[in-house]
Amino acid sequence: MNPNPELLARLVEQVLASKKYATIQPELIRTIGAQELAKRRSLKEAVKATRNKLHQTVGAYREGQAPSYDAWLAQLHQCPPAERSQLCRRLLTHHASTRERLPILDEFYGRLFAGLPPIRTLLDLACGLNPLTAPWMGLPPGTRYLAWDVDYAQMAFLQQALALLGVAGDVAIHNLLAPLPPHQADVALLLKTLPCLEQVDKTIGLRLLDGIHAPVIFVSFPAQSIGGRAKGMAANYTAHFLELVASRPWAVTRFDFATEVVFRVVK
Repeated sequence: MNPNPELLARLVEQVLASKKYATIQPELIRTIGAQELAKRRSLKEAVKATRNKLHQTVGAYREGQAPSYDAWLAQLHQCPPAERSQLCRRLLTHHASTRERLPILDEFYGRLFAGLPPIRTLLDLACGLNPLTAPWMGLPPGTRYLAWDVDYAQMAFLQQALALLGVAGDVAIHNLLAPLPPHQADVALLLKTLPCLEQVDKTIGLRLLDGIHAPVIFVSFPAQSIGGRAKGMAANYTAHFLELVASRPWAVTRFDFATEVVFRVVK
């Protein structure tokens, strides 16, 4: 059943009024809000439930106050080029997902990309702050870095940050619950994202993987909770992912890191 358009518009307006979600793509809020309005008894309940879902999908790795992107850009502008990777390390601590990747960053992409043909176009889906790890990727000069996410402020920052890092970046606002644009890439990154999306749509996993136009996709899952506890997460996510792709003739290789388990999918 389609929700009342007036109620849905009010829900989106109320969620966007929150400082935490003011720069999030309205279409994502509308998608989640429509689901919650169909299940809840009142607009107030639906707004609360929508905010909870947004926390699980886009807010799970965010902590504290909104980033000061203007200040970050000023620091990048003022920082000598030779010191920008160290500045990126500090900025990456502001997002829990990339902070967890810092201890393994020096080996992460070297292991994942070993043996692959030169990457001319890289697609980073639900990227968060991960484009700031570009200095560790060893990408060939001129590689096009496509970064997609749902936060307007974050993506405006990344567009300028990538240029300062000497990366040919092209950022876009895109909600992965919606059909994917037909962008072609050599390699796609879907890092620690599927569990968040499955909070909203339990059937999204295979549909999303099918829709990514790249011959090589790296899909990762956290090996521990944000609090640092393992709780058998790597084993559970491995079983879930292998079951998810069992019907596809794809070659799947697993890479284990201290904080993350990664699967390379070759279509």
